[in-house]
Amino acid sequence: MPKAFTPKVITANALQEGDVIYLTRDGAWTRNLSEAEVLTDEADAQIQLLNAEARSSEAVGVYLADVAEGLHGPEPTHFRETFRRTGPSNYFHGKQADL
Repeated sequence: MPKAFTPKVITANALQEGDVIYLTRDGAWTRNLSEAEVLTDEADAQIQLLNAEARSSEAVGVYLADVAEGLHGPEPTHFRETFRRTGPSNYFHGKQADL
């Protein structure tokens, strides 16, 4: 029996900077998960994914990531996605440089 489809967002890495990015409802890329479009229909998610994958001049490694609805928008349900959005693990680079 197939696994039930759960809410997802489209995520990738920005081609130029390498930052984690998410696709918004209006088709723009954002670095804020809270602004990402939550996809609840499997067929729609697959179509959106194909469209995002075709934008290879903007993003690489495009895929669907599981999320759950949180107080401030979607939240990752897997530790990998939580880890990805914190930026590089080296504190001297990227988002963590300001800490």
